[in-house]
Amino acid sequence: MTDHTSSRRFFARIATAVAGLLLSFGAFAAAGGPVEQAGTDIGDRASLQRGAQLYMNYCAGCHSLKFMRYSRMAEDLGLTEDEVMNNLNLTGAAYGEHIVSSMTPEHGAQWFGQAPPDLSLITRVRGSDWVYTYLKSFYLDESRPLGWNNTLFPNASMPNPLWEMQGLQRPVHGEVDDSGEPVVAHLELGTPGSQDARQFDQTVRDITTFLEYVGEPAALKRQQLGVWVLLFLTLLTFLAWLLKQEYWRDVH
Repeated sequence: MTDHTSSRRFFARIATAVAGLLLSFGAFAAAGGPVEQAGTDIGDRASLQRGAQLYMNYCAGCHSLKFMRYSRMAEDLGLTEDEVMNNLNLTGAAYGEHIVSSMTPEHGAQWFGQAPPDLSLITRVRGSDWVYTYLKSFYLDESRPLGWNNTLFPNASMPNPLWEMQGLQRPVHGEVDDSGEPVVAHLELGTPGSQDARQFDQTVRDITTFLEYVGEPAALKRQQLGVWVLLFLTLLTFLAWLLKQEYWRDVH
């Protein structure tokens, strides 16, 4: 790894940590419960590529990314046009078109009670930690029309899209709330999935990283430019110090 790459990763992780603290607090307040740290790094191109593939296969059937074009995604993620069109474009859209789900709003309302929302800005609105925790918090609930519920976002109108990998979680109830309904104390894995806990955490992290990138694609270039700006300021400080030394030489 080059010094430049190491520096870029270092500053990116500092920025991510600071932003994570702020977004986590906001997510906690909005959801009324704790969230897990996602640990995303949009500078990790491999994670972005895996996240794009996972999103297209498990999420894009219902949720659009109407502010992102296939061509822009290919450029930013280091993918060729053939790779995108053959592996990530499942709707037959043109290379320069936006990523739009094949599900119509009418069908969405018919099947789920409401049209699935566009997720272009979901991490900007909720925070990456919230999205990460949400995707891990589905459990079986026979009282719900779709048979699923979510501890972070109760009564969500969607099934768990990742259940085959995660497995089937079941609730363990504790105390009852003010209305007399039992409260979910925690979740336990009833039926294992195709991935273990560590692998599934990485899967969800990759999807969250991709959605974080989609929410602000310019962040990739901003991080790269940030390193050069810091180097420039360092050089400018050194030159200013040399100039000061030259001016004060005659005074002394």
